[in-house]
Amino acid sequence: MNNRRSFIRQTATMLGAFALHQNLLEAFPLQSASLQPNLGPDEDFWRQIRAAYAASPNITNLNNGGVSPTPRATMDALDYYNRMCSEAPSHYMWRILDAEREPLRAHLAQLAGVSSSEIAINRNATESLNTIIFGLNLKAGDEIVLSKYDYPNMINAWKQRAMRDGVKLVWVDLDLPSTDETYLVKAFTEKFTDKTKLVHITHIINWNGQILPAAKIADVAHARNIEVLVDAAHSFALLDYKIPDLHCDYWGTSLHKWLCAPYGTGLMWIKKEKIPGIMPLLGNDKPDGDNIRKFESLGTRSFPTEMAIGYSLDLHNLIGTERKQKRLHALKNYWMQQVKDVKGIQFYTPMDYAWGCAIGTFGLAGKEPGEIAEKLFTDYKIHSVAIEWEKVTGVRVTPNVYTMEQDLDKLVQAIHEIAIA
Repeated sequence: MNNRRSFIRQTATMLGAFALHQNLLEAFPLQSASLQPNLGPDEDFWRQIRAAYAASPNITNLNNGGVSPTPRATMDALDYYNRMCSEAPSHYMWRILDAEREPLRAHLAQLAGVSSSEIAINRNATESLNTIIFGLNLKAGDEIVLSKYDYPNMINAWKQRAMRDGVKLVWVDLDLPSTDETYLVKAFTEKFTDKTKLVHITHIINWNGQILPAAKIADVAHARNIEVLVDAAHSFALLDYKIPDLHCDYWGTSLHKWLCAPYGTGLMWIKKEKIPGIMPLLGNDKPDGDNIRKFESLGTRSFPTEMAIGYSLDLHNLIGTERKQKRLHALKNYWMQQVKDVKGIQFYTPMDYAWGCAIGTFGLAGKEPGEIAEKLFTDYKIHSVAIEWEKVTGVRVTPNVYTMEQDLDKLVQAIHEIAIA
């Protein structure tokens, strides 16, 4: 234990001190100007944030919407915990680190704005949401409302329940991007019937970054005794909200996206009174109990990965969710504003602050998404991702907190040149 504490102090001093240095908050107070395309006022602050990451100087990573890199302090903590556990696995894993899950749970619950008795730590949003999808007590003929823009792993889970149990899937089709709240709410709620048992809402659609009015949809659902499941894989630790703000019953996210925690970390939330009604995916001695920990019966798992989450959480708390949301919205609009007049360009993401944040997806007339993405990487070493899903046909660009203006200037130049090539 003394060795571990010594390491933590060393790591904080050498690499993590920046992430814990509260004086930075006084030196760089939250600037309302960071909402504007001119990002200047906070740029010195963000340059220091960049230093907390091992961002490649040779590749411009603009695909943070898939998996985000971890901060240097998190990487070093993960390396240390792995080495420590390897010395005597059953001692350090089960007797030392297992007990430290509870403080971590409390800190994550604080960020989420809920009770620690309602959240389970697991491996990703797919595991969280699949646990709920397969754990719900549904029968043949029960209707589930979901969108064609939901994440494939969740769509497939629902299709499997339909195949196995005979539940009926009712599909919502959307015309995106949209800033029309009434339209977006109605698209879901007009599908509700007396047989609807649950509505599945993707808070931020991964294909194009569209934010959906989850709370408004949830209010209509609850008025009709319909439960609400929210996929928050792309909204947690990015949008400035607490889980209760969404008015949902069930919620799941990945921590390796915007929290920048180690890969393979996630979080599930179930409203306290709903916990007994969800059966865990993996066996537990009290599957109908009200203890959220019944969903953590995973057997042997990576304790070092879990413990390292706290270091990413420290850096996030230093930045603050509000500051992060404003920064990433500004970065998105920074490049989009400079290419909006490019001939043949089409945006699939709103510029409005209420309806889009970090993710921006664009297409170019006459050019396939794969062709654009390949050109971006081959000629400019810009890593992005081609998207072809439903009515979205373009390239998804996703900066993160370590992304600087000059990185996006390079993207802007590339789009201009590719458009006329």
